[in-house]
Amino acid sequence: MVRKFVASALAVLLVAGLAACNTLQGLGKDIEKGGEAIQKSVK
Repeated sequence: MVRKFVASALAVLLVAGLAACNTLQGLGKDIEKGGEAIQKSVK
């Protein structure tokens, strides 16, 4: 029973970690696009 709980907890953490990576990657792309827009408006 303890093994099932530990396995379930690890699976949840793995999925949460992958979701966080996708979120941060998307945030980085948004920031990059914002920076490019600012550079274009300055030129």
